[in-house]
Amino acid sequence: MTLMELSLACALLGVLAAIAVPTYSKSIDKLRIKQASTDLMKIMVSIGRHRSASGTVPDSLAGITGIPVNDPWGNPYVYNSFSRPRFNRGQARKDRNLVPINTEFDLYSSGKDGESRGPLTAKASRDDIVVARDGAFVGLATDF
Repeated sequence: MTLMELSLACALLGVLAAIAVPTYSKSIDKLRIKQASTDLMKIMVSIGRHRSASGTVPDSLAGITGIPVNDPWGNPYVYNSFSRPRFNRGQARKDRNLVPINTEFDLYSSGKDGESRGPLTAKASRDDIVVARDGAFVGLATDF
């Protein structure tokens, strides 16, 4: 009888673990997405300050201090200024209609997989956290 009870208890713990681990992983992913969105908004504020002081957006984030450098997954945030010399407008992030999602610069996190492509509909871009519509939208690429 004791061996049967022990087996039943182990099976019950296994079922509970099978339910708890994916739920915990989803919660951690949601928190990381929220943190990346918050970081991107902080970077946007710093870019806005730079624009107010100099009249243009910066060519890179290197000269801006006090901003997060890496996203919650350890990848660097990506910033592409359209005013940068030799910037190809074809490199701009695009929506499902292949229309650029911003007018002055692109700012995004490559997300959990660390990979990204130009169109937001590309498989590698679906988990990206993006700034779109010149800051009116900050969130997952799949939600845009």
